Amino acid sequence: MTEIIRVQPGGTAAEDVAKIIATAFHELEMSAWLVPSDEERRRVMPPYFALFTEHALAHGEVYATADMSAVAVWLPYETPPPEIPDMGPRLAAVAGPHAERFDALGEAMDKHHPTDPHHYLAFLAVLPERQCQGLGSKLLDHYHARLDAAGKPAYLEASSQRSRRLYLRHGYRDHGEPLNIPGGAPPMFPMWRPPAS
Repeated sequence: MTEIIRVQPGGTAAEDVAKIIATAFHELEMSAWLVPSDEERRRVMPPYFALFTEHALAHGEVYATADMSAVAVWLPYETPPPEIPDMGPRLAAVAGPHAERFDALGEAMDKHHPTDPHHYLAFLAVLPERQCQGLGSKLLDHYHARLDAAGKPAYLEASSQRSRRLYLRHGYRDHGEPLNIPGGAPPMFPMWRPPAS
């Protein structure tokens, strides 16, 4: 049985979780659009994701399988959470010449983010060698059980049709049109999950 743990802030937790996300997302079409070079992507994406994981550890909840092969990063939007401090300059420092694409992605996601109270799944990531073993589903089921008990909905943006199909199986539905990100970016699919009764 797969044990789910809550990742506690402190030490290298934000960086450790960010490395898992960066590794899991390395081959995604969106990642390749953001940073086309494989080598640069390996350098840019871990500190990029660390901006979010550090924030989520302080203002949300991060769960992982006990072996740290899969992670889920959640932020409650009962009221909008505080913004990431100094996000503009920090993102520019991390993304370098790719900052414009990261900005376009962030703006599109912010523009379409729902205003109704919900919990936001920022990232669900499974290391490549552990994918298709049900770990993502276990992490979803773990958090959804709490949301359902409290009668709270969830929101996310699926980064591919493959992940969209996973989320459809877990009660999510399309929430408007795919995100239109300038510059030829691949689509992202906003999705909403009402609480199961």
